Amino acid sequence: MTLKGFTHAQFACGCRLSFREGVEGSPVTVVLDHKSPACLVSGHVSGLPLYDNREAIRMPTRLLPPKEEGFEEEG
Repeated sequence: MTLKGFTHAQFACGCRLSFREGVEGSPVTVVLDHKSPACLVSGHVSGLPLYDNREAIRMPTRLLPPKEEGFEEEG
């Protein structure tokens, strides 16, 4: 695994990131190394990895089965 020379980065809010070797399926893990005292983002927690959740909130690309209406139990 190579990080191409990058070891740290900084967000505009002042928080500092570090790049570490990832786990299987993800070659790099991005960790919030230091939270800036001026940062107002509640999701920035020192020492925790940051994840990209955009794929999880994307609309599905597969067709979903049609919704069934008027379902009643037999009985």
